[in-house]
Amino acid sequence: MRTTGSEIVVGIVANPASGRDVRRLVSGASVFDNAEKGAMVYRALAGLGAAGVGHALVMPAPGGVSESLARQLRARAATPAGGPFPELETLPLELAHDARDTVRAVELMRERGVGAIVVLGGDGTHRAVAAASGDVPLCALSTGTNNAFPELREATVAGLAAGLVASGRLGPQTVRREKALAIALDGTPVDLALVDVATSGERWVGARAVWRPETARELVVARASAAAIGLSAIAGLIEPVSARDPHRLHLRLGPAGASWRTVHVPLAPGLVVEVGIEEVRRVERGVPLELAPLRGSIALDGERELEVGPDDHVTVTVGDGPVTIDVEAAMTEAAMRGLLVTEGPSGR
Repeated sequence: MRTTGSEIVVGIVANPASGRDVRRLVSGASVFDNAEKGAMVYRALAGLGAAGVGHALVMPAPGGVSESLARQLRARAATPAGGPFPELETLPLELAHDARDTVRAVELMRERGVGAIVVLGGDGTHRAVAAASGDVPLCALSTGTNNAFPELREATVAGLAAGLVASGRLGPQTVRREKALAIALDGTPVDLALVDVATSGERWVGARAVWRPETARELVVARASAAAIGLSAIAGLIEPVSARDPHRLHLRLGPAGASWRTVHVPLAPGLVVEVGIEEVRRVERGVPLELAPLRGSIALDGERELEVGPDDHVTVTVGDGPVTIDVEAAMTEAAMRGLLVTEGPSGR
């Protein structure tokens, strides 16, 4: 159990930019409102307080998230108390308004000894958190566009689960070590992905999101669900890979209708496209896979991050990723052990 003194401390990261990429313009995706993100943070805090968390460290979140949370807190102060609530502290962080803010916030949270971190964002946000979270358990909540990694969960319940894990009252079976894809450029580690790595013929990072399937060349997935949306769904509709499977899949992509197989893939909300599959093969854990040379870009978890040329050598290796909280398992154990139950006067 990690505490500050005798107090249980939990961190909260809410990305105000998640769910606002170019796919809102080119597909049927809806904007995840920042007012709702602020309300989700408030509900998570209510769950944390009920689980015994006394202090919460929050990453600064402009753009309406902080304002929404402040309104919720003022309304709470004006009404009778609805149960215990953590003391809230906003981290003193000078914002750069990019992924560096998330990484630095998580580093500060770890320095303060948080027992868990509640994360509101999409795959990209969770990738940034995972880069700095170490062994701190993450409670992953979806507020992005294509969310193969975080879950759609009610934030109150997620807060309860995160608080119980942070307090050390639950067993090790309520958390799990996720897989990650480590990316190296010319032998030097440069980044990681939690879900997929794809090569694209688009030479510039640009708007980042990959939504034109004809530009994709290769795809490596750490997990692939047939019910997912995004690049990992290409693999999921051919050969699903669970988060617990030790291997990954490597796919070579080709023209739709002229390849070994053509898959109809939900690439973004409201956008179903045809993708050609030339080859699918398994690659075992720890074995580096070198991607084919190209002049283009490398997308991590659906967003172009690295610009590469034909002389660059890019390898992908599956290994250990962040620790995450299994909310269902956590709440089931809490129920079986009566952690959220108070006996009445009869003691029955």
